[in-house]
Amino acid sequence: MTRPSLQNFRRIVVKVGSSLLVDSDAGDVRAAWLAALAADIAKLHGEGRELLIVSSGSIALGRSRLKLPRGALKLEESQGAAAVGQIALARIWSEVLAHHGIGAGQILVTLQDTEERRRYLNARSTIAKLLEWRAVPVINENDTVATNEIRYGDNDRLAARVATMASADLLILLSDIDGLYDAPPGANPDAKLIPIVESVTPEIEAMAGAAESELSRGGMQTKIEAARIATTAGTHMLIASGKIEHPLQAIADGGRCTWFLTPANPVTARKRWIAGSLEPKGTLTIDAGAVSALRAGKSLLPAGVIRVDGQFSRGDAVVVRGPDTHEIGRGLVAYDAEDAEKIKGRSSPDVMVILGISGRAEMIHRDDLVMGTARG
Repeated sequence: MTRPSLQNFRRIVVKVGSSLLVDSDAGDVRAAWLAALAADIAKLHGEGRELLIVSSGSIALGRSRLKLPRGALKLEESQGAAAVGQIALARIWSEVLAHHGIGAGQILVTLQDTEERRRYLNARSTIAKLLEWRAVPVINENDTVATNEIRYGDNDRLAARVATMASADLLILLSDIDGLYDAPPGANPDAKLIPIVESVTPEIEAMAGAAESELSRGGMQTKIEAARIATTAGTHMLIASGKIEHPLQAIADGGRCTWFLTPANPVTARKRWIAGSLEPKGTLTIDAGAVSALRAGKSLLPAGVIRVDGQFSRGDAVVVRGPDTHEIGRGLVAYDAEDAEKIKGRSSPDVMVILGISGRAEMIHRDDLVMGTARG
């Protein structure tokens, strides 16, 4: 297959590992390298693309600031180091992007935030608003509250989940290796780079090696797992070297890397998930005007809802029916059943008065809605 071009992608997640960001010997950020990466990000941002960063490094920076000795840390030590490092990491990214006139917003997430639907929608909405404001979300795992052992740089799978949550069409994993090889290149000088992977097969998984550095836990195995998560959800992924300056520009110029391709796109993959993988917890019956609006590609507003049935929570899947009770579609609802009942049939300005909060304008956003076949 033809190698894609970076110019073809609109929403891009860039994952930066600890071993790239932090000089383990000096115990500080690689300032020149980060400035070059920020220039690459600013160039893409200036072309109208939406950028998200998943950045490791909070524990590494924290242990440096606290002057902790080398070696394994206990869980509470890792959490404490992360608490110190998160402040430093956020400041570093804020300053380096501000140099290009770009705002940055910090988002700390846990695995549960990407898997529990209510929290997933909250995180997704925050990301969407930052991108709407043309800010760059800088996302890291919330290591201060992790309940299992924390190890450096394990953000590959988190980056893949963030990419799918944000409906990104490309995930870039900047690594200390320039792609996937058919054998571990450190042990086999004849190992060959694989430029394009059309599907993550057992043979591809078997090529994964172990982590190479103290700061980077991920290794190739978690990158292959990230590729499976991303491509299943309709997001292309690539692995490229982050050891060079201007790594994103190198990719744009056709530099060495491995592309993992997907036949889907994020919107269709997400909607297929909504349509087939979630059990509906309730029903919204809507009027004829709302039916027409949905079929024209609009979101479902509270004003168009005439009946609410079932016990559902925000983020649950619900069935949408027309006034003739025929199913129109399915979607993820933005309100609990109790609140949906209160605001059905009401205009958006009324929602704040009724609920006491501004809430969301849509009962179901069009990106969270899958329409069925129209009935004549």
